[in-house]
Amino acid sequence: MSEKIKLLLAEDDTNLGNLLSDFLKAKGYEVTLASNGEEAYSFFVKGNYHLCLLDVMMPVKDGFTTAKEIRKINTSVPIIFLTAKSMKEDTLKGFEVGADDYISKPFSMEELLARISAVLRRTKDEVEVQHETFFTIGNYTFDYQKRHLTHQGEFVKLTSKESDLLRLLCLNENKVLDRTHALKAIWEDDNYFNARSMDVYIAKLRKHLNKDKNIEIINVHGKGFRFVVHV
Repeated sequence: MSEKIKLLLAEDDTNLGNLLSDFLKAKGYEVTLASNGEEAYSFFVKGNYHLCLLDVMMPVKDGFTTAKEIRKINTSVPIIFLTAKSMKEDTLKGFEVGADDYISKPFSMEELLARISAVLRRTKDEVEVQHETFFTIGNYTFDYQKRHLTHQGEFVKLTSKESDLLRLLCLNENKVLDRTHALKAIWEDDNYFNARSMDVYIAKLRKHLNKDKNIEIINVHGKGFRFVVHV
């Protein structure tokens, strides 16, 4: 495994959380352990995780609420719920808020490992997309690692924030890029001043891309931006 799979684990039972974390680390995963939903969400917006393991019954913020908030900024990251409950209504609620799988306590470590592996296999394509660094945008090519935006053999060197923002737009081409997600991913805070700063960078990217009239960055009122490449 060239790059460790990053897991976000939210479990308020300290002993169980540490046990699961140590077991998964021993199996080659990189694990961030949170003790409640609020802490888990805080870790999520600052990190880049391949899968979330969320206990349902947690203090401060429960697993269902945490999953809803994660889904607002990331619709594809796999989520597995851990719960002591086995009631049908809870299982259904878990899938309604965007769960990929659901495992009831007590469970064996081998069962958990099998569920994680199965969900990651199903979402492998999405995970790979999240790590793309080279993009073709109409008549442009964009190398995220070098921060080069090239058009007909000539390139401009983008700033780090221009590059981060353009990559997010590319990963969400033809979809709405949520403003809050972009702000927290790049600026780490969605306050007013950072929001105004992002608008400036959007304007800069439009200028960089104006040599191809088929490319648009469209404002979606109250939501964010839609990056469209007309063909």
